Formats: sequence, structure tokens, C-alpha cells
Amino acid sequence: MSKRNTRRMSRQASASAAQGAIVPANDTASGVQAFTFGDPEPVLSRSTMLDMLECWHNHRWYEPPISLDGLARAFRASPHHSSAIILKRNMLASSLAPSSLISGRAFAGMVQDYLVLGNAYAQITRNRLGGVLGIDQALAKYVRRGVKAGQYWWLPSFGQEVEFDARSVIHIRAPDLNQEIYGLPEYLSALQSALLNENATLFRRRYYENGSHAGYILFATGTFSNGDVDAMRQALKKSKGPGNFRNLFVHAPEGKENGIRLLPIAEAGAKDEFLGIKNTTRDDVLAAHRVPPQLLGIVPANAGGFGDVTKATDAFFELEIEPLQSVFLEINDQLGVNAIQFRERVKAA
Repeated sequence: MSKRNTRRMSRQASASAAQGAIVPANDTASGVQAFTFGDPEPVLSRSTMLDMLECWHNHRWYEPPISLDGLARAFRASPHHSSAIILKRNMLASSLAPSSLISGRAFAGMVQDYLVLGNAYAQITRNRLGGVLGIDQALAKYVRRGVKAGQYWWLPSFGQEVEFDARSVIHIRAPDLNQEIYGLPEYLSALQSALLNENATLFRRRYYENGSHAGYILFATGTFSNGDVDAMRQALKKSKGPGNFRNLFVHAPEGKENGIRLLPIAEAGAKDEFLGIKNTTRDDVLAAHRVPPQLLGIVPANAGGFGDVTKATDAFFELEIEPLQSVFLEINDQLGVNAIQFRERVKAA
């Protein structure tokens, strides 16, 4: 890189710093320099640009406003996140009435696609006269809506796109405020909490597997015999790595009180922070999914518990499962056939 380019980049960097985060308060080269920082901004704040744009298309299909692969990978990030979705899927699939047009497996797959990705696609098989022979699931992760009305594409990998037959796909989507092409899942507001829950667990696993973290300070000020300090140093070195939780015996003849003190510096604070993060992120995820905690097998922290599980199940079915049933009844409206029907639920006595 030439000196001219270097000077130009320096001027650009200086202009950016003058407008943005770091502003020098003292410009003297030899004195102390102080810096002021702007207001903190989240890294994902630039994603709000998508709110002002339509879904990008390549003249054949539209791209979704959020990564479907990222949502699929985040499905198993938190046990409460995936468990709440699986609970809704199982309760909705079990309420499906037997039908010759759709199997329970295909319906459960469409429900899971709708809850995780905000989109579900029913692939229709028709006879030569246009009648409906069956309904199967088209994986929402690989389906794209075409630019033309009623057009859909199958994209399992790059360069293998295939266009669906006309009138063979029915798109069920969760409503979005910014566009009407694709749906977005309802739990996006708690996705960061689910990822933080995963990060806290991974950090704790690395904390125990590492074995060389700064857990304490062995502070010795007493009088020791020759070689005792070296022996303690060797014992501490051997306590690192696998099986690092060992006991250490120290004998100091004629030693003074508090000559050897153990000062923990990390474990107590890290433990309290870990439990707080896990509990807080769990509550955020459950609030986003609106699932009673007793239905997920969460052990109550108080003696009173969470209340009657039967009443919680009835209320959850009425507030969450029945609205989801009405979403999938839209398939019947577009087909003109009652392909999907649900059994009437009988409440427990």
C-alpha cells in the first residue's frame, strides 16, 4: 500500500472518529489524553433497515427478511425454547381428526415449520380432474415464494432450484408488520434471551473443562520449613487439568494464625451470575411462548408450586392451541375441501 493511500485512509478514519464513537478531548501529544464514548448501540441495530425495504428478489423468487437457517439452528439453543414449541406441536397434532387426505406426520411437520420459521407450506397432490388426492409437507426452510402470483420454488441447495407445479402449494404464514410475502415467528423478541441461555451453559462447561481458571489465591505469610513452599507450589500445579478438584493438606510447624489463607476470587460471583442468567432468560422465553411453566416440567422454587396443572392445561389450550387450529383451517378455505378437521376437546373433570 502506498503512502498516499495510507494518508487518505488516516483522514477517513479521523473523520469517522470525529462523527462517531470516539472523540479526543485533549489533542496534546505528550500529555494525558481523555476520550468520551457515544451512547451504546446494539450490534443488530442495522437490521432495522429491513423494515424500510421490501424482500429482495432475483426476478424469480423473494428472499425471506430473516435467515431461515439461523432460526432453524436457534431452535435447539435453549431447552425451554424448543420444549415450548414441541409442546404446542404435540398438542395441536394430537387434536387432529383422522383424515385420508393428510397424515399426522405431515401435519405435525407443518405445525413445527409454522412455529419455528413463521411459514408453513402444504403441497397438494391432484388428480387429472383437479381433485385433491392428498396433502403433504413441503419443508419451509427450502421453499421460496416466487415473484409471480401463486409461484413457489424449491431450493434444497445452490443450483438445484425447482419450480413447483401451479396450484400445488398453499402458504400459511404468521403476520408481519413490515411485509406480506413471508411470515415471521412470534418469539423473535425472546431470541436473544434464548441465545444468552445457551452461551451461559457453554461458558459454564468450558469453566469446568478448562481446569486452569483463577479460582482462588493461596496467601501464605507464615514461617515454613525448607522445601515446604516448593512442595505447595508443585501440588497446586498438579491440581490443574482433568480431575482438578483435589484436596490439599498443608502442615506448618510453629505457624502463626492466618499464616495461610485461601481467598476465592471467581467461583462465588460466577455461580450467582450463572443462576441469575439462566432463570431470567428462561422467564423471557416462556413469556414469549406464553407456556405455563408446569407444562414444561419446571420445578417450582417455592413450596406453593405453580397451581393446578389441569386448569393451566385447559387455559393454555383455549388461549394458544385453538387459535393455531384456526390458522390451519385456512387450508380448507383455499382447497374447498374439509381436509383438516379437529376433534372437540373434552376438559378434565
